[in-house]
Amino acid sequence: MAAVGTLTGSQLAEAAEVSDELASRNIDVCFFGEAKYPQRLALMNRPPAVLFTWGNQDLLNELGLGMCGSRNASERGIAAARHCGVVVADHKLMIISGYARGVDTETHLAALGSGGRTAIVLAEGILHFRRKRAFAGVDFDPTRIVVISQFAPSQVWSVGAAMSRNRVIVGLGKALVVIEAGETGGTLDAGMQALKAGKPVLALEFSDGATPAGNRLLHEKGAVRINNKQHLADVLRTIRTTPEFEPISSEQLSLL
Repeated sequence: MAAVGTLTGSQLAEAAEVSDELASRNIDVCFFGEAKYPQRLALMNRPPAVLFTWGNQDLLNELGLGMCGSRNASERGIAAARHCGVVVADHKLMIISGYARGVDTETHLAALGSGGRTAIVLAEGILHFRRKRAFAGVDFDPTRIVVISQFAPSQVWSVGAAMSRNRVIVGLGKALVVIEAGETGGTLDAGMQALKAGKPVLALEFSDGATPAGNRLLHEKGAVRINNKQHLADVLRTIRTTPEFEPISSEQLSLL
């Protein structure tokens, strides 16, 4: 970022305009190194230098679980996302996910509909954030929601930004739940990132041989196979009772 003294008059005017708009929308700014910067994210390799947030910033340090899946999820995947989101919320864990249609949206709706908390991690600048029509039927309570962006406020969505955004979902969560992952794409990449970071990955295993290809790949790499809601609940109970920054491995959870 250029020093203020080197900015032109038009650049200073633009910066002031953006600053005013952020303030008018009650958007906060959090820099790496500040006390309010989320501790779990600070521990990751190359954490974002700055976070723009809307909603309850205190939620950044809540114990939560990343959840991801395809924006073009199957009906089974959508139902699974909804059921898993309710189980996560029932265990007093915050849901951390993106803001795409499909799995992301269903997990947030499940959290809010169950009285839980949710973190919406954007793949674009926070000035593009709007409440989507899918959320019209739930209580969009800003005390139970935090919206997060690591990007310049006006930056538009891109594939690269979505991949970078996944690092924040992984970093903020104690573990990552994978609903449906393809053989390639962002969901599989998020699962691989989590495994590389030593975070437990809970990848659903569907019956009748219908487990998505990406989930099977993650199972081969060491992800925990989650077969049903009760199994997920058992795993979450262990995650919930493990001390905040004590590491927990997929191998430990696979024994449950």
